[in-house]
Amino acid sequence: MAMEAPSSWDALRKQARKLEAQLDEQMNSYRKLVSAKASTKADASESDLESWIERLLKQLEQVNSQMQAWVSSGGSEMVSHTLTRHQEILQDLTQEFYRLPSSLRAKQEHASLLEDFKEFDRTRLDLEEGVGSAEQTLLKEHASISRSTGQVDTVISQAQATLGALVLQHSTFGGINSKLGNISSRLPTVNNILSAIKRKKSMDTIILSLVASVCTFLIFIYWLTK
Repeated sequence: MAMEAPSSWDALRKQARKLEAQLDEQMNSYRKLVSAKASTKADASESDLESWIERLLKQLEQVNSQMQAWVSSGGSEMVSHTLTRHQEILQDLTQEFYRLPSSLRAKQEHASLLEDFKEFDRTRLDLEEGVGSAEQTLLKEHASISRSTGQVDTVISQAQATLGALVLQHSTFGGINSKLGNISSRLPTVNNILSAIKRKKSMDTIILSLVASVCTFLIFIYWLTK
């Protein structure tokens, strides 16, 4: 925006004060923006505000140059002192304007680093959770294997006990078979003795029968002859 050239010292001072007031207002808004902003990207409001402040600073610098030319052409000491004051204000505003973006960039970089740290922390936690899940899975598998091993040990113990019982039964049956074999080997002798006893009993029976017959016959004869 073109600025009309003031025609007197008072007009220059009036123009300088107007620009300084506008700059003070815009700088106050810029300070609030820097204090509140945490985004790493510049938005439209920030860019527009910076451009407007830069234009105002250039205009104030032009007014100060015109005031310097007025003083150099023969202004009084009071005028020179007033010019010095306006130059100091311009210098302070300019320094603060270029300092605030640096502060804003530092704040944005800090926010970016903080976000990176949070992302790193989230990634670390995800990895730890993944490792924890893997460990839990391994522990569950180990417990399952231990239970299966215990069950296998129990089955083996039962099988060993059953095998021992079968071996004992086999030994018992072997003893019985041996006794049965001994009995079987002795049976012919027993049978012979029994047969001899039966034969002797049969002979006794025959003898007794003959004796009884003879006695009966003798009694019958005795009865006939009487």
